[in-house]
Amino acid sequence: MLTQITEGVRGLWKDEEGLGTLEMILIIAVLIAVVLVFREEIVKVVKSLISTAGDKSQEVFE
Repeated sequence: MLTQITEGVRGLWKDEEGLGTLEMILIIAVLIAVVLVFREEIVKVVKSLISTAGDKSQEVFE
């Protein structure tokens, strides 16, 4: 019985099938953490870009 458990644990340890999924989940988690930390700065940059785009589009139509 102990041998079967040991072989099962070794098999799980060597199995790399789900590794790509785990990597993607970790990357997404890091991106979410960065967005949460720098949320205010990101909002300022986006508002600035939208304002600049609006100003430039008004210049084109004048």
